[in-house]
Amino acid sequence: MDLVRLSWKNIWRNRRRTIITLTAIAFSIMLVQALHNLSFGVYAGMVDSGVRAGSGHIAVYRNNYLESRDETLYFKDGSLVDDISQINGVEQVLPRLYIPALAQSSRESRGVMLIGVDPDRERQVNPFLKTLPADGMIRSTDSRDAVVGTRLLHELQIRPGQKFVVTAQNEDGTLHSELLRVRGVVNSGMKDIDSSLILVGLGRATQLTGNSGSVHELAVILADAGLEATVHRQIAAQFAQGQDILAVSWEEAMPNLANAIKLDYASQKFIFMIILLIVAIGVINTLLMSVMERMREFGVILAMGSRPMTLRCMIMLEAVILGLLAAAIGTVLGSLATWYLVAVGIDLADLVPETLEFGGVVFDPVMRASWDPAWMLRIAVYVVCLTLLAAAYPAIKAGRTTPVEGMRHH
Repeated sequence: MDLVRLSWKNIWRNRRRTIITLTAIAFSIMLVQALHNLSFGVYAGMVDSGVRAGSGHIAVYRNNYLESRDETLYFKDGSLVDDISQINGVEQVLPRLYIPALAQSSRESRGVMLIGVDPDRERQVNPFLKTLPADGMIRSTDSRDAVVGTRLLHELQIRPGQKFVVTAQNEDGTLHSELLRVRGVVNSGMKDIDSSLILVGLGRATQLTGNSGSVHELAVILADAGLEATVHRQIAAQFAQGQDILAVSWEEAMPNLANAIKLDYASQKFIFMIILLIVAIGVINTLLMSVMERMREFGVILAMGSRPMTLRCMIMLEAVILGLLAAAIGTVLGSLATWYLVAVGIDLADLVPETLEFGGVVFDPVMRASWDPAWMLRIAVYVVCLTLLAAAYPAIKAGRTTPVEGMRHH
């Protein structure tokens, strides 16, 4: 206890230097924690938006469809949609049929991706369709209503309410055409999608291809992304032995988004390492200067019979106290910064284009954080450990002092 009290007094001998060091370490902790929580929230928002408009938290395909996108690799969903919907944690199951087709108006023609969907299920979760007015959505699965990308509508030179024709290859190898009417217009903010997207009812899509009751994908939306592993196992158990159907995670179904997040987070880790390295340098400087100023004192202590290990322990205790104090202050500041970023966020609307696309997903220009308490605690512990590590050299130097060398030091 005396050694702890002595260590506490020692770090406040030079108040200005200690306060500067504490401020630097605490600010670094706050910066790392706040930036991580901001990234954590932005990534979570992008994933949520991506899975709801894309392939879901978990996607079900026929083998090799994900790699080849071969339109002949469809499967009969049968009771799978209802069975998966009953699994605890599943919010919605979206059956989809993807058909490469040609869209023609009286003026222009364009290659498109026609997607057959269940309009009622899709409207509940798809962020692009939620913004459509009530009279802008497909009315039934077998109606001739279509929701068209805004760029495609412009390129075909048609308007909402007007008709156009889509042509695709039927299951028997012949070309089949369907007359559709523009019911609604969707603006995803992504050029490739808005210039090629047509949504129709699943029943109408199967009439075009002739493969009634078949889908290419079941997109499973979860109420809580943390249940992905558990639900994934339960979905896999639904498939019959020898059935060539598999369930994949969103990382596999949407590799562009997953890889973009991994790359961005890797660059952040590099920045975090630089910040923590600066922390280590600051701690070494503070403790080493403190040791050099007390060399004569150490010589007297050793001459009175104290062991070198006592000096080493004292220096290490000073580092622990400095680290714990900085970690506490930094975590409080990091929590306040995170609270602000959660409640208010950072509005980039005036600094960036109208839409922000990242990894094939459009996300909100108002960046908001999410709480990750476990990671915040981990960073605080890392800084305390780093402070101890940084104190090793000053402690060794203090322990190597001899009584004669110390007392000669001025």
